[in-house]
Amino acid sequence: MLREEGYSTSELCRVLKVSRSSYYRRRKSKEVVPEHRAQSRRERENHELLKMITEIKTQHPFWGYRRIRAYMKTKRSILVSSNRVYRLMKAGGLLLEVKRYKAKRIPQTSKPKAERLNQWWGTDMTKFYVNTVGWVYLVVVMDWYSKKVLGYKLSTRSKAEDWIDALDMAVQTNCPFGAREYQLNVMSDNGSQPTSMKYQTVVDVLNINHVTTSYSNPKGNADTERFMRTFKEEVVYINEFDSFEEAQEAVDNFMNFYNHDYPHSTLGNVSPIDFETQLKYKNAA
Repeated sequence: MLREEGYSTSELCRVLKVSRSSYYRRRKSKEVVPEHRAQSRRERENHELLKMITEIKTQHPFWGYRRIRAYMKTKRSILVSSNRVYRLMKAGGLLLEVKRYKAKRIPQTSKPKAERLNQWWGTDMTKFYVNTVGWVYLVVVMDWYSKKVLGYKLSTRSKAEDWIDALDMAVQTNCPFGAREYQLNVMSDNGSQPTSMKYQTVVDVLNINHVTTSYSNPKGNADTERFMRTFKEEVVYINEFDSFEEAQEAVDNFMNFYNHDYPHSTLGNVSPIDFETQLKYKNAA
C-alpha cells in the first residue's frame, strides 16, 4: 500500500521516526484483532442462545433440539441452524437421552389417513392424580389432519357423559354447519364409555361415523394417543396439583398453548392454528 502511494516502508519509518520492527509488529496486531473480536462476538451470541435454550428447555424438559430450534424460529423469530442448537444443547448437557427399542412384530392393518379438516377425529382418555381429589380423567377430541385439539373435558369421574361433552365441544366450535355436512368420522378405543349405548346414540343423532380400533391394530388411534403422551410430558410429569381447580387451569393453559404455539413436526414445525391459517390462505389463492 505504501509503495502504491510512492513511498517505501523504510522512507516513511525514517520520517516518522518509527523503527521498521515496531511498524510490522503493530501491523500484525491490527490484523489479528478483528479475528479475536469476531470470536468474542460468537461466544457472546452462543451464551445468549444457550440462555434462551435453557429457558425453553426448563419449561419443556421433554423437547429435543429440533423442536426447540423450530420454536425459536416460529415464535421467537430467532434464525439458528439445527446443528448449532444441537452443539449448544450438548455442551450444556440439555440433550434428551435417546432410547432404543427392539422392534416388535405385531400383525396390524393400516389406520385411516385424514386428507382434509373434519374428516377424521380421534378421541381418547387419560388420567392423572391430584392431591386431595384423587384420580381425574381427561377426555380429548383432536383433528388428525391439523392435530388441533377440538374439544376436551376434565372430570373426577370416568363416564360416557364426559366423552359426550368433549365431542359436543368439538362439534360446536368446528362444525358450524353441523357434523353431518362434513361426512365426519370419529375413532376411539373399545372402552366402555365410547362403546356405550348413550355415546352411540349421540353420534348417531349427529350423523357421525363412529369407528373403534381393532384389537390387531394397536396404532389405530396413534395420533390421539401421541397427544396424550405430549400432554403428560408437558403438564403431568413436571407438576403436582393440590386441587381440581389448579389442574383445570393447567389443562386449559396447555390446550391453548398447544393449539397456538406448539411446533408440530408433522405440520412442518408450525402449530395447529398456524397450519389451519396457512390452509385458508392456500385455499383462497
